[in-house]
Amino acid sequence: MAEAFDAVVIGGGPGGYNAAIRLGQLGLKAACVDRRGTFGGTCLNIGCIPSKALLYTSELFEEAGRDFAKLGIKASASLDLPAMLGHKDKVVAELTRGVEFLLRKNKAEAIVGEARIASPGKVEVKLKDGSVRTLETKNIVIATGSDVAELPGVRIDEKQIVSSTGALALTSVPKRLLVVGGGYIGLELGSVWRRLGSEVTVVEFLDRITPGLDGEVSKQFQRILTRQGMKFQLSTKVVGVEKKGAALLVTVEPVAGGEKQILQTDIMLVSIGRRPYVDNLGLDKVGVALDGRGRVVTDAHFATNVAGIWGIGDCREGPMLAHKAEDEAVACAERIAGKAGHVNYDAIPAVVYTAPEVASVGKTEEELKAQGIAYKVGKFPFTANARAKTIAKTEGFSKIIADAKTDRVLGVHILGAEAGTMIAEAALAIEFGASSEDIARTSHAHPTLSEAVRQSAMAVEGWTMQM
Repeated sequence: MAEAFDAVVIGGGPGGYNAAIRLGQLGLKAACVDRRGTFGGTCLNIGCIPSKALLYTSELFEEAGRDFAKLGIKASASLDLPAMLGHKDKVVAELTRGVEFLLRKNKAEAIVGEARIASPGKVEVKLKDGSVRTLETKNIVIATGSDVAELPGVRIDEKQIVSSTGALALTSVPKRLLVVGGGYIGLELGSVWRRLGSEVTVVEFLDRITPGLDGEVSKQFQRILTRQGMKFQLSTKVVGVEKKGAALLVTVEPVAGGEKQILQTDIMLVSIGRRPYVDNLGLDKVGVALDGRGRVVTDAHFATNVAGIWGIGDCREGPMLAHKAEDEAVACAERIAGKAGHVNYDAIPAVVYTAPEVASVGKTEEELKAQGIAYKVGKFPFTANARAKTIAKTEGFSKIIADAKTDRVLGVHILGAEAGTMIAEAALAIEFGASSEDIARTSHAHPTLSEAVRQSAMAVEGWTMQM
């Protein structure tokens, strides 16, 4: 006998579980179905959270061995990789249990199994024991996330040729690591293993790393990573991989054509992006439209072309970010409940959690030039920031882009320590339509890194005071 729900959410990641929680808060009977067995999705289990745990511990390891002496601290550090990985796994386990608690707290049922949309209003869930549970529902929310994009002709075995999943679980530090893809995932995980002792080379198809970030920030970011020891081969593509004993022979060539080159490595990390995961959901059977990239097509309010079926997160258009999925989850749930949920996509930040961090929100200079929008820029370096001096983290700068006529903040880009935390101020400014002067005339505690943001706002109108 089928069970009745107001909404069934397929996928237990940041989009899915937050949708189910919000539906429960709004008084609707909701279920959240996930096939993994532990809720939290890619982000919590094999993505954002475990990678940040390793980024933090590897940064401390490098600082202890390299930087403490400059600060008058005599110390030596030795690596206990199993313990470092154990810390990562402990954090993941605690947070996944936390998600299950939050679902229960908000009266949303957590179901482990593989969901398939049998028809509009009906979801069949194959449970781990092989039985099928049928759920009848007024609304179905597709929140199935994304999966690793594969490199043509290259098979990921998660041993020598790894995705981000395998790179989070290497049992020894590779002498050589080849990272295919210069986006945030490759640079973060490359940073982890470089700090622990790997020789890291990044091969990127485009002529720059971190495509999508402000060009000026991207160039300075690459210079910093190069000084740290990373090597880069841009405008280069992988055309073949051969296993030779314990090593990999990776053949690369210039994108524009030219002489091939063989790079030897111990581990190759494939991080060329992600693809929407909509496999085996029965979308073709019920007629849910997909776009040319395999994403669920929705309108501005997350509704698909099939009444009662919605799509949020990585499986629909937009940046593949956990917090973007969370924002869409809340807005979609509120739409289902008859409220006016919405997402301001100009105010969604992005962060690269390297050291220093890179954070961005709003428009880049390149985007504004392409759109023909007149703008003005203010910048301030962390070398002139008192707090950055005291903690010996002076690399990078804050950059604010404002409309040339109205002074409204259009974009903020920060390269520096704690950039990911400071970008929240900029996102709030854009959300409320603030001007650069609003930021410039808002008191910031002294001494803090955030003063660099204020000083860059002052610089928009040419009255920086601390440089």
